Amino acid sequence: MSFRKLIARLLLALVGLCSFTPLMASATEVPPPSASGDQSTVTPASATEDSETKQSLENARESVRAAAVWLASGVNSWFGDRPFKEGGGKVSDGRLDVSIYERRDQGVDFNVRFNARFQLPNLEKHAYLFTGRDNQREILTDKPDSFSRQQLLQTQTEADRSFFAGIGRVVGDSVDFRLGFHGALKPYAQARYRKSWEPSPIDGVDFRETIFVTIADHLGSTTALSYRHIFSPTLVGRWLSAATITQADSHFEWNTSLGIFKSLGGHRLASLELLFNGKQGTGVTVTDYGLQARWEQPVYKDWLLGEVIVGHFWPRPDALSERGRAWALGTALKMRF
Repeated sequence: MSFRKLIARLLLALVGLCSFTPLMASATEVPPPSASGDQSTVTPASATEDSETKQSLENARESVRAAAVWLASGVNSWFGDRPFKEGGGKVSDGRLDVSIYERRDQGVDFNVRFNARFQLPNLEKHAYLFTGRDNQREILTDKPDSFSRQQLLQTQTEADRSFFAGIGRVVGDSVDFRLGFHGALKPYAQARYRKSWEPSPIDGVDFRETIFVTIADHLGSTTALSYRHIFSPTLVGRWLSAATITQADSHFEWNTSLGIFKSLGGHRLASLELLFNGKQGTGVTVTDYGLQARWEQPVYKDWLLGEVIVGHFWPRPDALSERGRAWALGTALKMRF
Protein backbone atom coordinates (compact mmCIF):
# COMPACT_ATOMS: atom_id res chain seq x y z
CA MET A 1 0.00 0.00 0.00
CA SER A 2 1.41 3.43 -0.94
CA PHE A 3 1.90 6.16 1.68
CA ARG A 4 -0.76 8.37 0.06
CA LYS A 5 -3.30 5.53 -0.03
CA LEU A 6 -2.59 4.77 3.60
CA ILE A 7 -3.30 8.37 4.61
CA ALA A 8 -6.50 8.41 2.56
CA ARG A 9 -7.60 5.13 4.12
CA LEU A 10 -6.99 6.47 7.61
CA LEU A 11 -8.95 9.66 6.96
CA LEU A 12 -11.87 7.79 5.43
CA ALA A 13 -11.97 5.48 8.41
CA LEU A 14 -12.04 8.46 10.76
CA VAL A 15 -14.91 10.07 8.86
CA GLY A 16 -16.82 6.81 9.00
CA LEU A 17 -16.21 6.38 12.70
CA CYS A 18 -17.38 9.90 13.49
CA SER A 19 -20.48 9.42 11.32
CA PHE A 20 -21.61 6.20 12.94
CA THR A 21 -20.66 6.78 16.58
CA PRO A 22 -24.06 8.41 17.41
CA LEU A 23 -25.78 5.30 16.05
CA MET A 24 -23.84 2.80 18.13
CA ALA A 25 -26.31 2.82 21.02
CA SER A 26 -29.28 2.03 18.80
CA ALA A 27 -27.25 -0.48 16.84
CA THR A 28 -26.82 -2.61 19.94
CA GLU A 29 -30.56 -2.89 20.64
CA VAL A 30 -32.17 -6.26 19.99
CA PRO A 31 -34.85 -5.99 17.27
CA PRO A 32 -38.36 -7.24 18.07
CA PRO A 33 -39.48 -10.65 16.81
CA SER A 34 -40.95 -10.71 13.32
CA ALA A 35 -44.67 -11.28 12.79
CA SER A 36 -43.98 -14.77 11.50
CA GLY A 37 -42.37 -15.69 14.79
CA ASP A 38 -38.86 -15.85 13.36
CA GLN A 39 -36.50 -15.20 16.31
CA SER A 40 -33.29 -14.97 14.24
CA THR A 41 -31.04 -11.97 14.94
CA VAL A 42 -30.81 -9.30 12.27
CA THR A 43 -27.65 -7.18 12.24
CA PRO A 44 -28.47 -3.48 11.60
CA ALA A 45 -26.66 -1.90 8.66
CA SER A 46 -25.23 0.83 10.91
CA ALA A 47 -23.58 -1.78 13.15
CA THR A 48 -21.99 -3.48 10.14
CA GLU A 49 -20.68 -0.17 8.79
CA ASP A 50 -19.32 0.80 12.20
CA SER A 51 -17.54 -2.55 12.47
CA GLU A 52 -16.00 -2.06 9.02
CA THR A 53 -14.82 1.42 9.96
CA LYS A 54 -13.13 0.17 13.12
CA GLN A 55 -11.50 -2.64 11.18
CA SER A 56 -10.17 -0.11 8.67
CA LEU A 57 -8.58 1.84 11.52
CA GLU A 58 -7.00 -1.31 12.94
CA ASN A 59 -5.71 -2.27 9.48
CA ALA A 60 -4.31 1.23 8.88
CA ARG A 61 -2.40 1.17 12.17
CA GLU A 62 -1.12 -2.33 11.53
CA SER A 63 0.04 -1.30 8.04
CA VAL A 64 1.99 1.65 9.43
CA ARG A 65 3.60 -0.44 12.14
CA ALA A 66 4.40 -3.26 9.70
CA ALA A 67 6.12 -0.77 7.39
CA ALA A 68 8.15 0.59 10.31
CA VAL A 69 9.17 -2.91 11.43
CA TRP A 70 10.10 -3.83 7.84
CA LEU A 71 12.34 -0.77 7.60
CA ALA A 72 13.93 -1.42 10.99
CA SER A 73 14.54 -5.08 10.11
CA GLY A 74 16.21 -4.14 6.85
CA VAL A 75 18.51 -1.57 8.43
CA ASN A 76 19.30 -3.98 11.28
CA SER A 77 20.65 -6.48 8.72
CA TRP A 78 23.26 -3.92 7.60
CA PHE A 79 25.07 -4.20 10.94
CA GLY A 80 25.08 -7.94 11.62
CA ASP A 81 23.34 -11.30 11.48
CA ARG A 82 21.06 -11.12 14.54
CA PRO A 83 17.40 -11.15 13.39
CA PHE A 84 15.36 -8.08 14.32
CA LYS A 85 12.43 -9.72 16.12
CA GLU A 86 14.27 -12.69 17.64
CA GLY A 87 17.11 -10.43 18.78
CA GLY A 88 14.89 -8.13 20.83
CA GLY A 89 14.46 -5.32 18.31
CA LYS A 90 11.53 -2.97 18.76
CA VAL A 91 9.79 0.09 17.35
CA SER A 92 8.95 2.80 19.88
CA ASP A 93 7.64 6.37 19.92
CA GLY A 94 5.85 5.73 16.62
CA ARG A 95 3.47 8.49 15.56
CA LEU A 96 1.62 9.49 12.41
CA ASP A 97 -0.15 12.86 12.51
CA VAL A 98 -2.44 14.14 9.78
CA SER A 99 -3.58 17.75 10.20
CA ILE A 100 -5.30 20.55 8.34
CA TYR A 101 -5.45 24.11 9.58
CA GLU A 102 -6.01 27.65 8.43
CA ARG A 103 -4.65 30.91 9.69
CA ARG A 104 -6.42 33.80 7.97
CA ASP A 105 -3.24 35.78 7.30
CA GLN A 106 -1.41 32.75 5.85
CA GLY A 107 -3.90 30.36 4.25
CA VAL A 108 -4.79 26.68 4.50
CA ASP A 109 -2.19 24.00 5.11
CA PHE A 110 -2.39 20.18 5.02
CA ASN A 111 0.41 18.39 6.81
CA VAL A 112 1.56 14.82 7.46
CA ARG A 113 4.13 14.10 10.17
CA PHE A 114 5.76 10.75 10.80
CA ASN A 115 8.29 9.83 13.48
CA ALA A 116 9.61 6.57 14.93
CA ARG A 117 12.53 5.26 16.93
CA PHE A 118 14.05 1.81 16.40
CA GLN A 119 16.08 -0.33 18.77
CA LEU A 120 18.27 -2.57 16.60
CA PRO A 121 19.78 -5.83 17.98
CA ASN A 122 22.90 -5.51 15.80
CA LEU A 123 23.75 -2.08 17.20
CA GLU A 124 25.18 -1.51 20.64
CA LYS A 125 22.77 -1.46 23.57
CA HIS A 126 22.70 2.34 23.87
CA ALA A 127 22.43 3.05 20.12
CA TYR A 128 19.19 3.57 18.20
CA LEU A 129 17.89 4.46 14.75
CA PHE A 130 15.42 7.29 14.16
CA THR A 131 13.46 8.29 11.07
CA GLY A 132 10.45 10.33 10.01
CA ARG A 133 8.98 13.10 7.89
CA ASP A 134 8.63 16.54 9.42
CA ASN A 135 9.60 20.20 9.15
CA GLN A 136 13.31 19.89 8.48
CA ARG A 137 14.21 23.17 10.17
CA GLU A 138 12.55 22.11 13.41
CA ILE A 139 14.24 18.70 13.30
CA LEU A 140 17.70 20.17 12.71
CA THR A 141 17.44 22.80 15.45
CA ASP A 142 15.63 20.45 17.86
CA LYS A 143 12.96 23.05 18.57
CA PRO A 144 10.38 21.98 21.22
CA ASP A 145 7.28 20.49 19.62
CA SER A 146 5.08 23.11 21.30
CA PHE A 147 6.73 25.74 19.07
CA SER A 148 6.48 23.81 15.81
CA ARG A 149 4.79 25.58 12.91
CA GLN A 150 2.02 22.99 13.02
CA GLN A 151 1.28 23.63 16.69
CA LEU A 152 1.34 27.41 16.09
CA LEU A 153 -1.01 26.99 13.09
CA GLN A 154 1.53 28.51 10.69
CA THR A 155 1.53 27.32 7.08
CA GLN A 156 4.45 25.45 5.55
CA THR A 157 5.59 24.89 1.99
CA GLU A 158 6.39 21.43 0.67
CA ALA A 159 10.06 22.46 0.67
CA ASP A 160 9.85 22.96 4.45
CA ARG A 161 9.10 19.25 4.93
CA SER A 162 11.46 16.39 4.27
CA PHE A 163 12.27 12.84 5.28
CA PHE A 164 15.11 12.35 7.73
CA ALA A 165 16.95 9.42 9.25
CA GLY A 166 19.99 8.78 11.39
CA ILE A 167 21.68 6.95 14.23
CA GLY A 168 21.80 8.09 17.84
CA ARG A 169 23.73 6.99 20.89
CA VAL A 170 22.75 7.57 24.51
CA VAL A 171 25.53 8.39 26.98
CA GLY A 172 24.46 8.21 30.61
CA ASP A 173 21.08 9.55 31.64
CA SER A 174 21.35 13.07 30.22
CA VAL A 175 23.34 13.09 26.96
CA ASP A 176 22.84 11.66 23.49
CA PHE A 177 24.49 12.21 20.12
CA ARG A 178 22.85 12.03 16.72
CA LEU A 179 24.23 11.77 13.20
CA GLY A 180 21.68 11.92 10.39
CA PHE A 181 20.61 12.96 6.91
CA HIS A 182 17.68 15.05 5.75
CA GLY A 183 16.23 15.99 2.38
CA ALA A 184 18.58 15.14 -0.48
CA LEU A 185 21.04 13.29 1.77
CA LYS A 186 22.25 16.44 3.52
CA PRO A 187 24.15 15.47 6.69
CA TYR A 188 23.71 16.98 10.13
CA ALA A 189 24.87 16.22 13.67
CA GLN A 190 23.48 16.97 17.13
CA ALA A 191 24.66 16.74 20.71
CA ARG A 192 21.81 16.99 23.24
CA TYR A 193 21.87 17.48 26.98
CA ARG A 194 18.78 17.21 29.22
CA LYS A 195 18.40 17.83 32.93
CA SER A 196 15.36 17.90 35.23
CA TRP A 197 14.86 19.14 38.77
CA GLU A 198 11.98 18.96 41.24
CA PRO A 199 12.34 21.83 43.76
CA SER A 200 9.16 20.58 45.45
CA PRO A 201 6.59 17.80 44.97
CA ILE A 202 4.41 20.18 42.92
CA ASP A 203 7.11 22.02 40.94
CA GLY A 204 9.35 20.83 38.14
CA VAL A 205 12.05 22.39 35.95
CA ASP A 206 13.35 20.94 32.66
CA PHE A 207 16.42 22.18 30.79
CA ARG A 208 17.54 21.09 27.33
CA GLU A 209 20.54 22.25 25.31
CA THR A 210 21.15 21.09 21.73
CA ILE A 211 24.31 21.87 19.78
CA PHE A 212 23.89 21.17 16.06
CA VAL A 213 25.99 21.32 12.89
CA THR A 214 24.43 21.62 9.42
CA ILE A 215 25.65 22.63 5.97
CA ALA A 216 23.53 25.80 5.89
CA ASP A 217 23.86 26.90 9.52
CA HIS A 218 27.38 25.67 10.30
CA LEU A 219 27.35 25.62 14.12
CA GLY A 220 24.20 26.46 16.07
CA SER A 221 22.40 25.84 19.34
CA THR A 222 18.89 25.68 20.78
CA THR A 223 18.27 26.26 24.47
CA ALA A 224 14.92 25.31 26.02
CA LEU A 225 13.75 25.82 29.59
CA SER A 226 10.38 24.96 31.11
CA TYR A 227 8.78 25.26 34.51
CA ARG A 228 5.58 23.48 35.58
CA HIS A 229 3.43 23.82 38.66
CA ILE A 230 0.78 21.29 39.72
CA PHE A 231 -2.29 23.12 41.03
CA SER A 232 -4.25 19.89 41.45
CA PRO A 233 -4.07 16.28 40.22
CA THR A 234 -5.87 17.38 37.02
CA LEU A 235 -4.65 20.97 36.57
CA VAL A 236 -1.09 21.97 35.61
CA GLY A 237 0.45 25.31 34.67
CA ARG A 238 3.53 25.55 32.44
CA TRP A 239 5.95 28.20 31.24
CA LEU A 240 8.15 27.18 28.30
CA SER A 241 10.81 29.23 26.51
CA ALA A 242 13.30 28.42 23.75
CA ALA A 243 15.93 30.31 21.72
CA THR A 244 17.97 29.34 18.64
CA ILE A 245 21.09 30.99 17.22
CA THR A 246 23.49 29.92 14.44
CA GLN A 247 26.79 31.01 12.90
CA ALA A 248 24.99 31.76 9.64
CA ASP A 249 22.53 34.12 11.36
CA SER A 250 23.65 35.87 14.53
CA HIS A 251 20.10 37.14 15.16
CA PHE A 252 18.53 34.62 17.51
CA GLU A 253 14.92 33.40 17.29
CA TRP A 254 12.92 32.96 20.47
CA ASN A 255 9.56 31.51 21.54
CA THR A 256 7.70 31.66 24.84
CA SER A 257 4.43 30.17 26.01
CA LEU A 258 2.46 30.42 29.23
CA GLY A 259 -0.32 27.87 29.51
CA ILE A 260 -2.68 25.94 31.70
CA PHE A 261 -3.61 22.30 31.04
CA LYS A 262 -6.69 20.51 32.36
CA SER A 263 -7.05 16.72 32.28
CA LEU A 264 -10.64 15.52 32.11
CA GLY A 265 -9.88 11.80 32.34
CA GLY A 266 -9.96 9.19 29.61
CA HIS A 267 -7.03 10.83 27.75
CA ARG A 268 -9.06 14.02 27.30
CA LEU A 269 -7.07 17.23 27.62
CA ALA A 270 -8.01 20.92 27.38
CA SER A 271 -5.45 23.73 27.33
CA LEU A 272 -5.22 27.49 26.97
CA GLU A 273 -1.91 29.16 26.06
CA LEU A 274 -0.48 32.62 25.55
CA LEU A 275 2.17 32.47 22.82
CA PHE A 276 4.94 34.97 22.00
CA ASN A 277 7.45 34.70 19.12
CA GLY A 278 10.20 37.01 17.98
CA LYS A 279 13.50 37.42 16.17
CA GLN A 280 16.35 39.75 16.92
CA GLY A 281 17.06 42.35 14.25
CA THR A 282 13.52 42.76 12.95
CA GLY A 283 13.00 46.06 14.76
CA VAL A 284 10.03 44.55 16.62
CA THR A 285 10.32 43.04 20.07
CA VAL A 286 7.49 40.53 19.48
CA THR A 287 6.82 39.61 15.84
CA ASP A 288 3.80 37.46 16.65
CA TYR A 289 1.70 36.80 19.74
CA GLY A 290 -1.64 35.18 20.34
CA LEU A 291 -4.04 33.15 22.44
CA GLN A 292 -4.64 29.51 21.57
CA ALA A 293 -7.17 26.96 22.94
CA ARG A 294 -6.80 23.24 22.33
CA TRP A 295 -9.01 20.18 22.90
CA GLU A 296 -7.74 16.60 22.53
CA GLN A 297 -9.58 13.33 23.08
CA PRO A 298 -9.50 9.71 21.90
CA VAL A 299 -11.34 8.98 18.67
CA TYR A 300 -10.76 5.24 18.80
CA LYS A 301 -9.27 3.33 21.75
CA ASP A 302 -6.30 5.12 23.32
CA TRP A 303 -4.00 5.24 20.28
CA LEU A 304 -6.03 7.36 17.85
CA LEU A 305 -6.53 10.91 19.11
CA GLY A 306 -8.44 13.81 17.62
CA GLU A 307 -7.46 17.43 18.22
CA VAL A 308 -9.14 20.77 17.60
CA ILE A 309 -7.28 24.11 17.95
CA VAL A 310 -8.69 27.63 17.86
CA GLY A 311 -6.47 30.68 18.07
CA HIS A 312 -6.30 34.42 17.55
CA PHE A 313 -2.98 36.06 16.67
CA TRP A 314 -1.55 39.56 16.27
CA PRO A 315 1.39 39.42 13.80
CA ARG A 316 3.89 42.17 13.02
CA PRO A 317 6.84 40.80 11.00
CA ASP A 318 8.94 43.99 11.05
CA ALA A 319 8.99 47.62 12.12
CA LEU A 320 7.64 48.81 8.75
CA SER A 321 4.44 46.80 9.15
CA GLU A 322 1.45 47.52 11.34
CA ARG A 323 0.32 44.83 13.73
CA GLY A 324 -2.45 42.77 12.17
CA ARG A 325 -5.09 40.38 13.47
CA ALA A 326 -5.85 36.84 12.37
CA TRP A 327 -8.09 33.99 13.49
CA ALA A 328 -6.83 30.43 13.15
CA LEU A 329 -8.49 27.02 13.23
CA GLY A 330 -6.94 23.59 13.01
CA THR A 331 -7.78 19.93 13.44
CA ALA A 332 -5.53 16.89 13.59
CA LEU A 333 -5.70 13.13 13.75
CA LYS A 334 -2.88 11.53 15.75
CA MET A 335 -2.12 7.85 15.54
CA ARG A 336 0.37 6.18 17.89
CA PHE A 337 1.82 2.81 16.98
